[in-house]
Amino acid sequence: MTAIVPNSPKSEIFYPSSDGESVAETYDHVYAILATLEVLRQYLFDRRATVLANQFLYYTEDFPKLRVAPDVMVIYDVESGGRDNYKIWLEKQVPKVIFEITSKGTQDEDKKTKRNLYEALEVQEYWLFDPKGEWIKEKLRGYRLREDTYQLITDSQSEALQLRLAVEGKLIGFYRLDNGQKLLVNDELVEALREETLKRLEAERQAEKERQRVAEPEFLLTRYRERFGELP
Repeated sequence: MTAIVPNSPKSEIFYPSSDGESVAETYDHVYAILATLEVLRQYLFDRRATVLANQFLYYTEDFPKLRVAPDVMVIYDVESGGRDNYKIWLEKQVPKVIFEITSKGTQDEDKKTKRNLYEALEVQEYWLFDPKGEWIKEKLRGYRLREDTYQLITDSQSEALQLRLAVEGKLIGFYRLDNGQKLLVNDELVEALREETLKRLEAERQAEKERQRVAEPEFLLTRYRERFGELP
């Protein structure tokens, strides 16, 4: 008699929500991310939409290494609120707009790798904001999808958001297209954003110190082995 072995259930695939990397390079970058997140969240609070910041976007089911973490992404026609990560095949919607708060150190990835990926995913608009003006002279640059290809946005207007974008120091200013009104956050929230930015940066500094502390004994042991061989 031939034994019939039942099919073993498919093992659950783990999709991490963090890789332990820093949120951004400097205070200016972190603050620009948080300010953009909060302004757009308030703007879309009564819409069926969500705004996420620095969270993994998974775009291929069963392949958790195929992921990207946009600085800010806006997704329409999904339930509002936060997520630990965003899986396109579950939510059935691709982000409409993505912002990357860019710098000299991330420019190659932002203008090549991420641009090509977002174009392939059919993200309608891709905005690059360089708060320090390190490689984008005008600081703000946007692209809109036209016939499967990104075209430069020349009027600083977001069709997807129905907003005009403007460089205002080291932040992006947002203005409604229908009445010209600027989107504002109250003073109390601005102070909370500043405090949150500083807390995140301090947490990252402490985490980096801890990584260095843990790594140092291993480094010294490796150097010893290279020079003298294995420990007796």
